[in-house]
Amino acid sequence: MEIQKSLNYLRKSDSRMGRLIDEYGPPEFNPINNYYESLVRSIVYQQLSGKAASTIYGRFKNLFNSKSFPKSKDVLTIPHETLRSVGLSHQKANYIRDLSDKWEKGEVDLSNLNQLSDEEISTELIKVKGIGQWTADMFLMFTLVRPDVFPFGDLGVQKGIMGLNKMDRLPTPKEMEMEADMWRPYRTVAAWYLWKLVEIGRASCRERV
Repeated sequence: MEIQKSLNYLRKSDSRMGRLIDEYGPPEFNPINNYYESLVRSIVYQQLSGKAASTIYGRFKNLFNSKSFPKSKDVLTIPHETLRSVGLSHQKANYIRDLSDKWEKGEVDLSNLNQLSDEEISTELIKVKGIGQWTADMFLMFTLVRPDVFPFGDLGVQKGIMGLNKMDRLPTPKEMEMEADMWRPYRTVAAWYLWKLVEIGRASCRERV
């Protein structure tokens, strides 16, 4: 993704985005080449604080005597209870096993990513238990760095639009769709600034307290 081109576009299409760009600077997006690792990490991190998830993720990787991330076939050799012992819930252990099984069998096919649309990639990923549209969106945005992904179901993005428009309630799906339309084809970058707006706002509140 061409970051500078996206910033120039967002500045022209929405002056509010221009102010956020000036305040927070350019975003950082670093593509991840190990897609399997990225998806396992996403499952581990679901609905957990960053610190707790990082601890569990570290324990999970320590189950394998390797400097590199384990392959799906290696994960399948680990008993369910051993996966549970590192802090994974029963569900997440099953999700990781299902991902590993489908990955090993080639039932999740990401071999021709450059020819697949965002929707087609999402369809492939959602075959896996525990991977929904939100996880697919995060994969598209932060692993593949696709430029025009907008996670409508993300609470942080919803709060970002709420703050951007000084609303006293969360926006409806229709309102979000209309808002985000002006940021095409760089909605990924716009979402990053909405997250930043909410994140900095929370920090400011903590400082005031």
